[in-house]
Amino acid sequence: MALVCLRLRGAQLFPPDSAPPVGPALGTELLSLLPGFLLVLSANGKLVYISENVDQVLGLSMVELLAQGDTVFDILDGRTREDVRKKLLLAQEQPGREVMFVSEMRTSKAFRLQHGGNQAVAVRGRFMALRWPASPSTTAFLALCTPVARLPADSDAGSQDDLFQSTHILDMMFTDVTESVTYHLGYRREELIGQSWYSLLHPEDADLAAAQHRAVVLGAGAAAETAVLRLLRRDWTWTWLSVSARRDCGGRSITCTSRCLREEEAAYLRARHHRLTPRTTAPPPLPVPAAAATAAPPPPAAGRELSLLAAQLRALADSLSPPAAAPAWPRPEAAAFPHDAALARLLGNAMEGAGLPAAHAHPPHQ
Repeated sequence: MALVCLRLRGAQLFPPDSAPPVGPALGTELLSLLPGFLLVLSANGKLVYISENVDQVLGLSMVELLAQGDTVFDILDGRTREDVRKKLLLAQEQPGREVMFVSEMRTSKAFRLQHGGNQAVAVRGRFMALRWPASPSTTAFLALCTPVARLPADSDAGSQDDLFQSTHILDMMFTDVTESVTYHLGYRREELIGQSWYSLLHPEDADLAAAQHRAVVLGAGAAAETAVLRLLRRDWTWTWLSVSARRDCGGRSITCTSRCLREEEAAYLRARHHRLTPRTTAPPPLPVPAAAATAAPPPPAAGRELSLLAAQLRALADSLSPPAAAPAWPRPEAAAFPHDAALARLLGNAMEGAGLPAAHAHPPHQ
């Protein structure tokens, strides 16, 4: 029934007596060259057309996909339906304006078993009037749906247009980079060799990149670490990249494979990573002995640090002051720092008088 409705909606938008479309028909050969599949929706989100190469992206044929329902919302992840509805409404209010959204689409069971879930797809399109006068019955949303691929660790950067690969020593200084970096970042290969990878990072992504770097250095030979980061282009604009880093088996270099992303794709991948990353929980508290159950609670972290500093200053004062049973004339080292001893003792007394818990430290006996 859904397939019949699809054909009827297609016949309404593209009546047999209408003028043929300009350009060649979308044959199998042409569809195989597309980076995704084509999607046509009516003004109310009903499916009008799905290209036959949809099975290459979702693992489902057009008929199998229509079994999920006859609207685009039936094949999308439920968490993004409201956002997609708003984007389509915005595009409908401004015909010709391109909109883009990223959502997971339903896939076959074999696909989910192989990839661990449904396929994220970036949908980019616009509403267009197929006949005049324009009306909801003659307007359709034409879109190209491309998969948001997870960056493979062993991909060949030289054979894929949206990738470039770089090699670094352990401190992330460039030692080599593929020539395709010029297309993606604008730099020549010679300009980057000898430069630090961190010099290109967006300041807000420095912590995330450092965490990835640390994980790679400490895990030689392990699975590649992937992060979504912003790098500075030669024209002083920022571009989003999915960066997969792996330390080689010799442990002397790091190889990064970077894939360019659109902003919406980067936002989806970051949100997905945040959603799937397990939350770290604090370890359970140690059992408290009965004798210490009634003791005063420990001071806060800042208070403990200042209390320790006060104790260290007292120890310094004790080491600089002459002992009680000293000769009539002081030792040269004690006489050389009278002001230092007084200042250390004064600071220690002031910290203790400020309400910090008393802490005492004594220098080791020599």
